[in-house]
Amino acid sequence: MRREAVMTAPTALDLYTRTAHAAAAHVIGRYSTSFGYASRLLPREVRGGIADVYALVRVADEIVDGPADEAGLDRSQVVGILDDLESDTLTALRSGFSANLVVHAFAATARRTGIGDELVRPFFESMRMDATPHPRFDREQYHLYIHGSAEVVGSMCLRVFALEHPGMVIDDELEEGARRLGAAFQKVNFLRDLADDSGRLGRSYIPGLDPRTFTDREKQAVVDEIAGDLAVARAAIERLPRGSRRATTAAAALFGRLNEQLRETPASRLRTTRVSVPLGRKLGILLGVATGRTAA
Repeated sequence: MRREAVMTAPTALDLYTRTAHAAAAHVIGRYSTSFGYASRLLPREVRGGIADVYALVRVADEIVDGPADEAGLDRSQVVGILDDLESDTLTALRSGFSANLVVHAFAATARRTGIGDELVRPFFESMRMDATPHPRFDREQYHLYIHGSAEVVGSMCLRVFALEHPGMVIDDELEEGARRLGAAFQKVNFLRDLADDSGRLGRSYIPGLDPRTFTDREKQAVVDEIAGDLAVARAAIERLPRGSRRATTAAAALFGRLNEQLRETPASRLRTTRVSVPLGRKLGILLGVATGRTAA
């Protein structure tokens, strides 16, 4: 007897969740060329999960970095909106539902992959540091900010990568590599966004650094720190499942190239200019990884 496949119509929740994932994917497509391109090297299921994480991180970042100000909100209102987003996210982690499509998509992926409150709370705490900026970060604030804004995001992504290989054990080496990769990306952004952070936003993240008198020696110290983070991360990347390894290698290569451009750029120029990798160079790096010319 021939068995016929039974097609089950999607439930209302299935349709809503698919729509939420599509909305999250649209966010990464609109806001990031580097991460957007690198994520295309991921297996489909993993790619969707990374888009969900990126979308929540991006929305929170946008709340504190401009759109809310442009809408006429004051600092206390911005903090209130950020608090509401955190509360909604934590509730959705438990319930599996949110009226906010980005939060709903994130929660669906978080519940599948083991992303919990211990990673979400530090992230939002760092975003609150942006919403109530200090003129200068001291060393303790710097480390707290790096941990919440970057290292825990790396840990979130690592848990999504495990979707590619359900038996993957996340040990200390993988955890440290993921966190160091996130930290490297964030420190690169500190340097490349120096002009905007200090000028428009009134922020200075790097301890002891005065953007008005930023020197080449100070810049080199940060660039060397980034290179060290990337070296630790690359050792862990080699242990990721193949598809995730390939995409993460590409992202690390893109930021490694950007770090070298920062090394070559005078500190005086960084005070007024945002450095970026030309699109052609980005595509060349991605093609090299995709075709195996660059190790993945």
